[in-house]
Amino acid sequence: MKKIVNVLKYLLLLAISIFLMAYALRSINFEAVKAELAQANYLWIGVTLALSVAGYVSRAIRWRMQFGPLGYKPRLWATYHALMVGYLANIVLPRAGEVMRCTFLKRSEDVPVNESLGTVVTERVLDLVMLFLCMGFALLLEFDRLHRFFLDIFSERYLSLQQNLQTLYILATITIIAASITGWVIYKNIEKLRHRRIFRKVGEFVRGLWLGIFSIKDIEHKGWFIFHTLFIWLTYFLTSYLAFFALPGTAGLSWQAGVGILVVGGLGMSAPVQGGIGVYHILVRTALLLYAVPINTGMAYALVTHTTGAILVVVMGGFSLMASLTQSRARAARQVA
Repeated sequence: MKKIVNVLKYLLLLAISIFLMAYALRSINFEAVKAELAQANYLWIGVTLALSVAGYVSRAIRWRMQFGPLGYKPRLWATYHALMVGYLANIVLPRAGEVMRCTFLKRSEDVPVNESLGTVVTERVLDLVMLFLCMGFALLLEFDRLHRFFLDIFSERYLSLQQNLQTLYILATITIIAASITGWVIYKNIEKLRHRRIFRKVGEFVRGLWLGIFSIKDIEHKGWFIFHTLFIWLTYFLTSYLAFFALPGTAGLSWQAGVGILVVGGLGMSAPVQGGIGVYHILVRTALLLYAVPINTGMAYALVTHTTGAILVVVMGGFSLMASLTQSRARAARQVA
């Protein structure tokens, strides 16, 4: 039953991605986009891909640092391979990569899944904080252009919430009542539950998750941790900005525009669909209109940056998947011997 649900979930998200991509392409002149792509300077795309690789390695180094306070020292390349397998999994099923990378790190380095998952939660919180900081910086730089764009995005969400407010209140009330009843039942039967294996397992998992989340406060080299956090986002900015030079229609855009597209692209990639497909293209091409970039050129930019980035993840993630499986087999063989 669980497999059927997962397959249906995957098919639903894939259908949404296809619909969004079709929506993004509905008003596009394909001949104009083709002409833009024919003039592309892929040397600049190569530079952005090299920066992306540097960002992935930096993220692996930073993730590895989070395990120090937990008493684990996974090898850097094992950590990197697990990370890339996670990115590969996210293309197939959104948010599956977070669990997948922890599972592969358990196989190769014997780091408990719950503790590594806790570090991933912290990582995602940091990414969210950095995204909002970049959003604030972008608004300071380009307020006249971007405030209306962000206002439209968030006002639509706000209106949607208002329209469904009564339903949300009912769901919130039901959730609170159910949680209260569950908590009361657990409290009344705590002594009996303590002797049950499943209860102990859940307790151990939550404790490990908690340790992983707060391992950040005991990191030994905090300066390097901050450096890698800033470097990761610097590579994100540079990949957005330098890609402008790949197309004649975007080559004249400023670095301030690069900050704006970094934020908009980040919002698109965080959407709960496979690899941000469709959402990324719609948001980026729309944002580029604010800089007087024609919609066809904007779509060409979105297609080039998203497609080459996805290919990079597939290639590197595929290699890391094979490397991780090889490491896991070697580790299992050593244990048997």
